[in-house]
Amino acid sequence: MEKLQIGDVVTRKSYNGDVFFKVIRLYTVEDGTEMAEIKGLDVRLAADAPVCDLLKMTPEQVRCHRHQFIQRHTPHLERVFGQRRQSGDRGTATQPQTEAGEGNTPEVNKNSEVADFFEVPGRVLHIDGDPEYLRLCLASYRRLKISAWGYAVPEEQQPQLVVNLLKQHLPDILVLTGHDGLLKGKENLADLESYRNSRYFVEAVKKARQFEMSSDVLLIFAGACQSHYEAILRAGANFASSPKRVLIHAFDPVLVVERLAYTYFDKTVSVNELIRNTITGMDGIGGVETRGKFRRGLPKSPY
Repeated sequence: MEKLQIGDVVTRKSYNGDVFFKVIRLYTVEDGTEMAEIKGLDVRLAADAPVCDLLKMTPEQVRCHRHQFIQRHTPHLERVFGQRRQSGDRGTATQPQTEAGEGNTPEVNKNSEVADFFEVPGRVLHIDGDPEYLRLCLASYRRLKISAWGYAVPEEQQPQLVVNLLKQHLPDILVLTGHDGLLKGKENLADLESYRNSRYFVEAVKKARQFEMSSDVLLIFAGACQSHYEAILRAGANFASSPKRVLIHAFDPVLVVERLAYTYFDKTVSVNELIRNTITGMDGIGGVETRGKFRRGLPKSPY
């Protein structure tokens, strides 16, 4: 087999090539076995695998996989836009209008029969352990007309940086994600030490809750593939992964955020509807009843 390099896309022979991974690091263990640290291309899974178990994908195979990835994501976005139309959410103005009309009182046009509202969905701070996934998520937020700040931060550093980023941006919704997975040979699913990165998500959620205790003021989604769902919720998250320790899709956090951002502030988000809107579904995403963050304002500025 051609020698593997960092950045190569591979599958695992022992898992029948079920997931496409990118090689992140190559190393050798004490017994001389060549190993690779790998991260999923479209699922938020991190793992270590013997190099001999990896099969390098051709450029054409990678192109086909990426095409299928896009095809799988697009119907979910189309469903989102359809639900907005049915519920009356027009999905037009999205940038917060906090500065409009400051220092003066706008004149009301008494001849206008139809009020021209502007819309303010919830604003998002997305902290992701994977720079490429972050870029894709931010592109999806733009398409969904959601204001978002994004930072690529390794999972182990997220607990140290989350509070400063919250202070800087004061978002309505916080996303803490990246890659995770059950460690090989670990069978106690209740033990945080059985997971690659769950403890960092738990610590980061706790830090965020020390900054803002109310789960109706700051909404939090946290977790990745196979993450310790119960521990993340106990730490204070509104939504988390992964109830049945399954793999979650790269865009599942975005689809969770969309419902939180576009549900009216005086309404409770339908947990069933939110989870149905995700790609992974009930096995991979769960959470608690939560109020939305969407508001309308009047009048819409002409400037």
